[in-house]
Amino acid sequence: MSGPDEASTCPLLADGPAADTPLAWRSGRPIARARYLRDVAALAATLPAGGPVLAMTGDRYRFALALGAALVRGQAGLMPPNHTPDMVERLLGLFPAAYVLADDVALEIGLPVVPLVEGGTGDAVVPRIAADHEAAQVLTSGSTGAPMPHGKRWDLLNVNLRAEAARLAEALGRADLQGVTLVGTVPAHHMYGFESTVLLALLGGAAFAAERPFFPGDIVQVLASVQRPRVLVTTPFHLKTLVESGLALPPVDLTLCATAPLSPQLAARAEAALGGPLVEIYGCTEAGQVATRRTTDGPEWQTFDGLTLSGDGEQVVVRGGHVPVPTPLADVLEVLSPTRFRLLGRSNDLINVAGKRSSLAHLNYHLNSIAGVQDGAFWLPPDAGGEAVVRLVVLVVAPEVTREALLAALRQRVDAAFLPRRVLRVESLPRDATGKLPAARLAALAESLLAAQAQASAQGRPGG
Repeated sequence: MSGPDEASTCPLLADGPAADTPLAWRSGRPIARARYLRDVAALAATLPAGGPVLAMTGDRYRFALALGAALVRGQAGLMPPNHTPDMVERLLGLFPAAYVLADDVALEIGLPVVPLVEGGTGDAVVPRIAADHEAAQVLTSGSTGAPMPHGKRWDLLNVNLRAEAARLAEALGRADLQGVTLVGTVPAHHMYGFESTVLLALLGGAAFAAERPFFPGDIVQVLASVQRPRVLVTTPFHLKTLVESGLALPPVDLTLCATAPLSPQLAARAEAALGGPLVEIYGCTEAGQVATRRTTDGPEWQTFDGLTLSGDGEQVVVRGGHVPVPTPLADVLEVLSPTRFRLLGRSNDLINVAGKRSSLAHLNYHLNSIAGVQDGAFWLPPDAGGEAVVRLVVLVVAPEVTREALLAALRQRVDAAFLPRRVLRVESLPRDATGKLPAARLAALAESLLAAQAQASAQGRPGG
């Protein structure tokens, strides 16, 4: 029987792997779990009172180190979608006692900066964290509005990660994730990267690569530097770039993908190129991880063990497991049973054009499935209050596809009401580090391009 301390606390590292088992790999060299525990104890002793802590580092091991030290000191980790000056100012307004742990102590960011250092000595003791401690403040990505903070309790994160670890082990045909190495193209401070790399190692028994490769050549190099079985944790944007790179890809035992719906065509190409199954994960900042599907098996999603859905359409809530309070989902779902559903689109990106409804995510899905389209997004200009119907605009990276061919391909996929009036060609879209496209960034780019075209037209010049 567990004592009161064990009943009201959860460990920083899950039981199972031995102390000399790698928690991380850096440049192909292992970093043992025991070393992590020593580093955490040493760093925690240097931290000031206050918090939460913003870890400013591109090294996933150091991010995990900052998190562990903050938890030992009874503080929380800050997980914003980015580290822009505007976001830092927002964080300071929300959390006046926040400070930064950074590799670069000369960093000028508007918050107090404490050096993020390694090098602990002494015994490797697993700390226990209060079960109800708010371990992380996760901010939404801002892809559909202003980022908002959501606190995550340590005990519920434990429940969440045990469910994910079990699901991924099943997909790998293994009893658990011990010996599995995770390579993430997503940053550790994003909810998806936080859960599916850092926490999967701390609480799920896996290990992760400290690097965060972005370009295809870097992804190939990091994959090749770690032992199998290995899991690639990525996004549709990064995956498409990797598969279309033409590089020889190391075999991957499982690919995990999230942040936007993945087309079945790309999923099939990825499985063929990487030699292992691809699993999508569905979730949101408010509820955490909710469900998975193997995309090539069909459109149905299965919730994690312990989670159930109720409602239908735009009014679906999830409860159970790590979501003890019924939480609304910001998506339109067709609920097939309490544990199975189809994803139809986001409720806050539903649009109405000429009396017909669709989802921007649905339209983007079809746009990006067109051969030759490297990246693209639909944008609906704001209604100026006139009587004219507002028509969609497409921003697209497709240098080899003519406007006529693009529209012809879209005509085969979507209702004529949603065909774009304008096709704006761009070299790239302003995506963030996870591949998401914040609504404000897309609108700013579209408006600047349209303004430039209007000015060029007024001066009698061709407009882009």
